[in-house]
Amino acid sequence: MKKYNIGIVVSEFNFDITSMMLERAKAHAAFLDVNVSRVISVPGVYDMPLAIKKLLEDQSIDGVVTLGCVIEGETDHDQVVIQHAARKIIDLSLQYEKPVSLGISGPGMTRLQAEERIEKGRDALEACVKLLKNLE
Repeated sequence: MKKYNIGIVVSEFNFDITSMMLERAKAHAAFLDVNVSRVISVPGVYDMPLAIKKLLEDQSIDGVVTLGCVIEGETDHDQVVIQHAARKIIDLSLQYEKPVSLGISGPGMTRLQAEERIEKGRDALEACVKLLKNLE
């Protein structure tokens, strides 16, 4: 079986949560015998598409995992951020014909809810690997 090379794009915003999501994803990659080839940190979820595109252009990268956390604020900013990021993530996955998993929790959640969803980092990595296996 092929050993997959995965890229991860992680948001620095809400770093206390996203850093733990990243650690869960890396640990699960080791468990699944998947190579995390490159990790790119970006300021926030909205900033992910360019980094995702750069990873997808790399022929050695088989798939990309996105990790982020969009917590509800006093405005609808969280809705705008996640909707635009999710749409572009789907577009990039289809354009490059490689899986890009959505490991971004939110919108509309509290900090406590975000902390309860840290395991979504592991789940996002697993989703990417499952899709790779199913598309072989």
